[in-house]
Amino acid sequence: MKKIFKLFALAAMAVVAACSSTPEGKTVYVKDYITEDMKEDAYPGIRLALEEALKAPNSTLVFPGDTLFIKDKYCFEKYLYISNNSEGKKRIAMNIENAEGLTIEGNGTTLLFTGFISPFNVENSSNITIKDLNIDFTHTFNSQGEIMAVGDGWLELKFPEGYKVDIQSGLLRIRDKNNITYPYGSLLEFDGKKKEVAYYVHDYWLWSGLQAEALPNGNFKIFLKDLTGTVGNIMAFGAARRSNPGFTFDECQTVLVQNVNLYHCGGMGFIVQRVRDIELNKVNVVPTPGSNRIISATADATHFINCGGYLRMIDCKFTNQKDDATNIHGWYAMTREIVNDNTILVWYNYGKDFVRPGMNMEIANHKTMMTYAHRVVKSIRKINSELAEITFTEALPKELQIKDPIACEDQYPDVLIKGCHFANNRARGLLIGSRGEVIIENNYFHVPGSSILFEGDGSYWYEQSGVRNVQVRNNMFDNCLYGCKTWGDAHIAYNSRISEQENSRYHKNIVVEGNTFRTFDPRILYLCCFDGITYRNNKIEESTDYVYAREEKNPFVIKHCDNVVIE
Repeated sequence: MKKIFKLFALAAMAVVAACSSTPEGKTVYVKDYITEDMKEDAYPGIRLALEEALKAPNSTLVFPGDTLFIKDKYCFEKYLYISNNSEGKKRIAMNIENAEGLTIEGNGTTLLFTGFISPFNVENSSNITIKDLNIDFTHTFNSQGEIMAVGDGWLELKFPEGYKVDIQSGLLRIRDKNNITYPYGSLLEFDGKKKEVAYYVHDYWLWSGLQAEALPNGNFKIFLKDLTGTVGNIMAFGAARRSNPGFTFDECQTVLVQNVNLYHCGGMGFIVQRVRDIELNKVNVVPTPGSNRIISATADATHFINCGGYLRMIDCKFTNQKDDATNIHGWYAMTREIVNDNTILVWYNYGKDFVRPGMNMEIANHKTMMTYAHRVVKSIRKINSELAEITFTEALPKELQIKDPIACEDQYPDVLIKGCHFANNRARGLLIGSRGEVIIENNYFHVPGSSILFEGDGSYWYEQSGVRNVQVRNNMFDNCLYGCKTWGDAHIAYNSRISEQENSRYHKNIVVEGNTFRTFDPRILYLCCFDGITYRNNKIEESTDYVYAREEKNPFVIKHCDNVVIE
């Protein structure tokens, strides 16, 4: 690797010499930084090219249009707090901070990673474009095996070539050819022919490794109480942690991701925090084409928190990810202590201190989740990654109680989800929690749980929701709800954890019209705590592709709602 270190030094000198004379809009070609001895790990050259492009605003980084192998040895390292993903020290390939006007032109390049690497981390940047790029890994963070035999509390599994599977202290261990161990934390069965979650599947969560036995034929027998499956199906081992999301965007403005294929990553596909104006256009989160892989991203395909401006997903395809297609919401911080007349101690999740001086905050009742007061933040005193003291510009409301949630009300994104395809994943489709205008139109859903879910709570996930204007129109809902029974009570459903539902109208104004429900499951709407529901001009087509085996037969279950029109 002597040439690599020499290149580091020469490039560093070149950058220093060019800084004063480099014009805006510089084009940097990655191929100029990759040498012959980087065939097995191109990252040193990629990193130098990226650092050169970041020296000036409005630069373009151009990839060569081939497959580039990346290992973690020379990757950037940083400790990250990422909402709904595992915090910790990350190895990052493309670390982009304080950039303005950067365009990454992929030219169809595949970045092929080995090991625990986060492909992209973008912070405090604006006018960022990433296009025509493929992301993949030589070995997946999840694992999988074909079910060869089934017994009472055991399965015999055949693992694919390339897996190094053995028994360590009586427990199943899974490694790749580089001896990297991939811990697992769950089991989920997939239909071996349809490549979708198995019919009425059980969602197994593991709190330790699996007892296992190596068999003479090279297969392995795993043991778990009540474990079952179907011969010929695929048992997927979920990654134990959400260590390495595909793309992380934090505190950015105006982001376009276009023609990008994310074939795998070790966390959420796209995790977007406090970003104003973002569009995913023709973005695919799908398993590697031509492979036998059953999982794409090991968690949600996309996830958006405390965003503003516009949020668009157009002509995207999200399939086989290990969780929902998207989740769009704000954050709640929970009142833990009243310090004085205008100061409270709050707890917040995932280490993200989202509160800022001057921010307008809502204060809600923790039993109804209804907003009863508004305050402006004067100052914040951070205690640690979970606690902070927040002082407001005026006295606290008299009705404030311990456990009452507070949240930012300065911005909510206007959401457009159009022309997208959602199928074959674990759990649900779209979790909608923005208070801006939301339009969901001309999409295809074949998800094993609820296609559209309204959540928001102050007791479990601490996700701010409470929609205000949602249009669901001209979509195809094709045989959804075929998976685990806990993944949803209807095609369009409610799951906010509100203890006093009769006194809550947390969500407002949803219109469902012009859609087609091709379904074996009669449950169309299950909604609660809404003020304003309109269902009209929809078509329900009965399907026999699956057998319905739930108790509820009513297509419309409406509880504690006002102003309901069903036509």
